Amino acid sequence: MPTLLDWLANDALPLWWREGADHVGGGFHESLGDDGQPTGQNRRARVIGRQIFVYATASEAGLPGPWREAAAHGLSFMKARFMRPDGLIRATLTSAGDPLDDRVKLYDQAFCLFALAAAAGIGLDTDAQILAAETLHDQLLADWRNPAGGFVERDAHPYQANAHMHLFEASLAWEAVMADDPRAQRWTDQADAVGELALSRFIDPVSGALREFFDDQWRPAAGADGQLVEPGHLFEWAWLLMRWAKLRGREDAALAARRMHQLGVEHGVDPIRGVAIDQISTDLTVISDRARLWPQTERIKASAILGQYAQSGTERAACAGEVAAAVKGLWLYLQTPIPGLWRDKLKADGTFVAEPAPASSFYHIACAVLDARARGFPV
Repeated sequence: MPTLLDWLANDALPLWWREGADHVGGGFHESLGDDGQPTGQNRRARVIGRQIFVYATASEAGLPGPWREAAAHGLSFMKARFMRPDGLIRATLTSAGDPLDDRVKLYDQAFCLFALAAAAGIGLDTDAQILAAETLHDQLLADWRNPAGGFVERDAHPYQANAHMHLFEASLAWEAVMADDPRAQRWTDQADAVGELALSRFIDPVSGALREFFDDQWRPAAGADGQLVEPGHLFEWAWLLMRWAKLRGREDAALAARRMHQLGVEHGVDPIRGVAIDQISTDLTVISDRARLWPQTERIKASAILGQYAQSGTERAACAGEVAAAVKGLWLYLQTPIPGLWRDKLKADGTFVAEPAPASSFYHIACAVLDARARGFPV
């Protein structure tokens, strides 16, 4: 039976480079249909950032293929089309690659910072990527900060955990890329600021669950928004906080990571379908039992890192079992007419929503496969 690593190396990476990249106009397409052909949707900045990461990481991991070339292909397009003169990243282009408007979102800035780090990490004009990242980050520090801490997102939920989560991820990536370079301090400081905000504001002190939306003082948002918990984000934050905990020697962050993982496993996984669901409440009851693809990958990542740093053989065995269960759940989404595509939304009745495969999912899959592999778990 093929492994997820086989599927990634032999099916997904080649398909999304052959058909998912625009080899005429540049960049990457937003989605592929069941026939493996692009669907002509508008292009989002988060997707170009994610695809650069996917191919740069595949190159760094030594997977065979022209993946460094693919990462460079995405990077040149991101800088030429998505990047504004001030160094910020436009949210959306048309399917032809022209700016739809000049609107920007914190979430997209975080993903493009992440992409720049991935590109720098494989030596794609590293100094240029450092300069671009610092210019973008300076803009965030100058114009996007919330006086109560963190940053303000420019959409319907201005005070949210999700955009900060990816800024946390990007900052840790830049810290690793720059290693002993004194210029890495800004990324260490940025990662620490987000980590502290998560521990003090995003995570509910009673349940240990992580909320999604807040007011401008980082108190839970009013109404249903303030009660929303996403199991996928419990796993994703657990993965990030455990990484940060090990870098900083922070046992409080490690405890929070273990608690979030436990909550995700116990309250965010449907035992019938064997998949992580979309939404629960702070009282740990189900809000939405639909199950998107990406929470399955975050379940893999969180279980693998907690298994790596397990405090006992029993804990490690339990985490290894969770990795295996999450891998089994993910395989449900990868059963497609053309190998290398995926389904995105699994309904409660066990059927999938009929729609094209979104390129945005590739980042989640590739990161999960390569991260778990690096931590010694078979995928």
